[in-house]
Amino acid sequence: MAQVSIGHIEAAIEKVDSLDDNALDRLSEAQTTAQPVLLGYIMSAAQEYQNEGLESLLIYYFTVVLEAYSLAGLHPKTVTDEQIDAFEEPYFQLLDEYFENEDESILEEFSDQPDLVKFMAMEIGMEDAEGVTLDDETATQLFIVILAMISLLSRSLD
Repeated sequence: MAQVSIGHIEAAIEKVDSLDDNALDRLSEAQTTAQPVLLGYIMSAAQEYQNEGLESLLIYYFTVVLEAYSLAGLHPKTVTDEQIDAFEEPYFQLLDEYFENEDESILEEFSDQPDLVKFMAMEIGMEDAEGVTLDDETATQLFIVILAMISLLSRSLD
């Protein structure tokens, strides 16, 4: 399977962070049109977790991850509700195993995108440009949701 590399991720971050509001709106609109069910799925997590601060982070990483896929020349099919339903039980079992053993390799194997998983694992523990670090609860929630997104996108590749 083709991989999203660290180079693709860095280029996606640079692109997203350098866009003006109009260009960012156009990119977000195109991504939302391409993956409406996936966006709805990840955004529902902020409501389920009752964490308003998670919303803007999810939107940002949704944009960055999809742009990284695009820069890698990977174009996942639109994720469906059926795919999400079939995905959730094995994913929750994986999370239970991960939190029991803290073995990141099982996360990388499950998603088929090891560089994206490593990136998110590092990203949630780092300070942002203002020197702020995510609280543990938000960091864990963000990681769980974006890992699900990465895994669903990987399963949607041709």
